[in-house]
Amino acid sequence: MPEARVIPLHPGDDEPSTPAPPPGWDAQLADVLDFLRRRMTGNYDTDEFGFDPDLTDHVVLPLLRPWFQRWFRVEAQGLENVPDVGGALVVANHSGTVPVDALMTTVALHDEHPASRRFRLLGADLVFQVPFMGAMARKMGATLACNEDAERLLRAGELVGVFPEGFKGVGKPFSERYTLQRFGRGGFVTAALRTGAPIVPCAIVGAEEIYPMLGNARIAARVLGLPYFPITPTFPLLGPLGAVPLPSKWFIAFGEPIETAAYGPGAADDPMVVFNLTDQVRETIQHSLYSLLLQRRSVFS
Repeated sequence: MPEARVIPLHPGDDEPSTPAPPPGWDAQLADVLDFLRRRMTGNYDTDEFGFDPDLTDHVVLPLLRPWFQRWFRVEAQGLENVPDVGGALVVANHSGTVPVDALMTTVALHDEHPASRRFRLLGADLVFQVPFMGAMARKMGATLACNEDAERLLRAGELVGVFPEGFKGVGKPFSERYTLQRFGRGGFVTAALRTGAPIVPCAIVGAEEIYPMLGNARIAARVLGLPYFPITPTFPLLGPLGAVPLPSKWFIAFGEPIETAAYGPGAADDPMVVFNLTDQVRETIQHSLYSLLLQRRSVFS
């Protein structure tokens, strides 16, 4: 198969699109055939990180939208707080046993933001070590959670997403739901300070209930090389059926941006500045979670 072209990363790749009426079946079929032709001939582009917008738009997002719109019934709030252009760092809480929250946030920013922003996620090493999953993460625009990659993306004007709780958040027991775990050493803050990018706090409610983690089979986790092996009300009791997430009601709220440009790049080397900003972001998200929980009538509505 011919190699895909590699294009330089720059902030003007994704221009806002004007909404259009849904195409008819004949137009949809033509679009599918055109997509297959591009894949077979290699006539599509990827950037230096492996991001494949053609595959994302025609395969990944259409698969995620039914979950976003009908299963979780996601309501996105505060999208006006996410810049239309330029680099910004979205920092969110992490939960749900399986990181579905990152995927739903990707859909929210692409489909409901006025500028249809791409969400370039920073992922843990383990994500890219898993066969197929790692390759798909790259094609969706994700890259390793390291400061070097984060800064390159921010300087290129990309919207970068980070979940500082990592596996401590996504794999926490159900009894600790909506309680933020430690945010590490604030590496995401130093990336924002060095590039002058604003930090947008993001609170996600609903992901905690899709796979309520009641226990952790530690021996199985060690054997499989996983950070945890979840035991939920449906998994592994129901086998493959236990992999179906519960249809909880979701809210994704983007808070007011925290500006970093005024600090200057040198502030990234000041531990107190980094600590204070990290703590500010964490507290903002925690308070937003409490507020969103009050908006839900129940877990499923």
